[in-house]
Amino acid sequence: MTAPGRIVFVAANPSIDRLYEVDRLTVGAIHRPIALVAVPGGKGLNAARAAAQLGGRVTAVGILGGRSGQWIEDALAARAIDSRWVGSGSETRTCVSILDRASGRTTEVYERGQPIDPDAWGALERLVAGELEAGDVVALCLSGSLPIGAPSDGFGRMTRLARTARGEAEPIAVLADTYGPALVAVLAEQPTLVKINADEATEASGIPVTDPASAEAAAAVLLDRGAASVVVTLGLGGGVVVTAAGATRLIPDGPAGGYPVGSGDAFLGGLAVGIARGDGVPDAARLGMAAGSANAMIPGAGELDPLVVARLERGVAEF
Repeated sequence: MTAPGRIVFVAANPSIDRLYEVDRLTVGAIHRPIALVAVPGGKGLNAARAAAQLGGRVTAVGILGGRSGQWIEDALAARAIDSRWVGSGSETRTCVSILDRASGRTTEVYERGQPIDPDAWGALERLVAGELEAGDVVALCLSGSLPIGAPSDGFGRMTRLARTARGEAEPIAVLADTYGPALVAVLAEQPTLVKINADEATEASGIPVTDPASAEAAAAVLLDRGAASVVVTLGLGGGVVVTAAGATRLIPDGPAGGYPVGSGDAFLGGLAVGIARGDGVPDAARLGMAAGSANAMIPGAGELDPLVVARLERGVAEF
């Protein structure tokens, strides 16, 4: 499974993502994890690693600082994932997920992160612009939160860079998985695809998203606001793909996995690989859905088995 064009993933607010597994999570108790996984994460890097495991030509760009940032850079190099970084004096954050094996429920503790240096965002924009001008980039992925100190329209400005990098003759697809003011700014620049979950779709559209019908209605609002296509994920309920041509409802194949953290990021990684290989949005979403399901089957956000993804992709059905 390969993608001919390069995909640039912006990791604006990366982290070390740590998963602890305990027999039972008890408030106030001391816990000694049964298992531990640590990955170079945050939504952008989780998606980038998933795409790389699916055969995508991936470049990750972002802002790193301190010893945590060095650990992330080294971990990506060990995986042979191409990356470029802007340095910041602030320590890169760590995010923790704790899986209670007795209940199967996961508790998540996400650091917001420290403020970035004043000139770091401008340097990141110049880094992204340089990648987009290289000539081989087919997709730019913008996901997750903006770090403290970044402009609220930072992802919107990067969307504009992608739209103007090579003119209308060779557009670079922009895939966005973000929320709040960052999403509003992206929509104003007419992205190729917005991928969000039910809660984010509710916030963005003002329509409570509880089922496929309400997801389609929320997606239609985002189309009106500038997106060329919208994917709303509904967890175990599948997801909907809405474009100007109509709506497609998809449902995943197979049982739910026990490690859901990062499944949305893996979905974005699969979407990006599908778009890069020339799939239409519904077919790319099938790959994304399979990647999200495969992510939930093994520990570690953004981790997956490409052979399992291929099997699950064949089983994704319309309903």
